[in-house]
Amino acid sequence: MAQGFDVNALFQQAQAIQEQLRRTQEELAKREVQGTAGGGMVVVTATGAGEIARVQIDASVVDPKDVAMLEDLVVAATNSALKAVQALAQSEGGPLANLKSMFPGIAP
Repeated sequence: MAQGFDVNALFQQAQAIQEQLRRTQEELAKREVQGTAGGGMVVVTATGAGEIARVQIDASVVDPKDVAMLEDLVVAATNSALKAVQALAQSEGGPLANLKSMFPGIAP
């Protein structure tokens, strides 16, 4: 006699995965990563949740005659920090790292 599909077991597994993902996201949100530009003249610190926490700018790159360069450095450092957040999520999230994009309805 063939056994039927156990929906309750599947639901329990989904709940366990969702809880593990929630805990991982909470832990990542507590971590910080940095992105830099201009050889460290601009440093952007982001949380593991992808929020910018701090921007540090060396006074030597603040030139009122070249605001565009400073803007470019801030953008580059921010992009670097956000890439570091993605790398952190991939490394710390393990096999659950892509789960949220695969099954958006089960992630908090």
